[in-house]
Amino acid sequence: MYYTTFFVGTAGSGKSTLANVYSEWLGEQNIDVATVNLDPGARYIPYTPDVDIREYVVLEDVMDAFNLGPNGGLVACVDMTVNFIEEIKREIDDLGATHVLVDTPGQLELFAFRESGPIVTSSLGGAQSAVCFLMDPFLARTPYGFVSVMLLGASIQYRFFLPQLNILSKSDILTDRELQKIVDWVSEPRTLMEAIERETQGMKREMSLSICEALAKIHMFDIPIPVSSTRLEGLDNLQAALERIYTGGELAK
Repeated sequence: MYYTTFFVGTAGSGKSTLANVYSEWLGEQNIDVATVNLDPGARYIPYTPDVDIREYVVLEDVMDAFNLGPNGGLVACVDMTVNFIEEIKREIDDLGATHVLVDTPGQLELFAFRESGPIVTSSLGGAQSAVCFLMDPFLARTPYGFVSVMLLGASIQYRFFLPQLNILSKSDILTDRELQKIVDWVSEPRTLMEAIERETQGMKREMSLSICEALAKIHMFDIPIPVSSTRLEGLDNLQAALERIYTGGELAK
């Protein structure tokens, strides 16, 4: 029996780095952990994955075989992942780890918005699964950008229908004031709407306000967990939140 955590986010959001740092941190807590790389186009990964999709699907080979460019090749590779799900799952089972961290493709749209994505998450899920959605701090620091990130997070949850944590990755690049502002926007959506009215105008303002109201109605304003992979900050809070999901606590759905 194992618990599965999927790290999902836009390119450059820090998925692989966090998967690496978090796996090492879990190991230091004497927790058996396994890492899975699902990015067939990854040239460099900051860790050695225990299970690697590149053992089954190689981007360059697919591009050559089907005369595809990089984008078309990645689409084909991600879809082909489904063909090897049983082998990947068998590898995971053989490892005997209690926690499995899955590093998803850098191109979020390839994993989340193609039919293969939900198939993969449902197939690789263990006793309980969760999604860690990494929020880009560069976008999240402005009202308009924050709304965009929250909307993307809602669409991810709608696609997978799994318990989801919003992770404010690379939080070390934010000032204390910026971080507190984001927390205030989530805990009091009214302050976010006021910020939107001050800093945007026209159609952008109207759309942002409407999206905020919709997200509030479906209770999407969960306070994100600030995590810094470089400073090793927030990993204990991440683990505590995931354990509440895994053990059927307040975040379980």
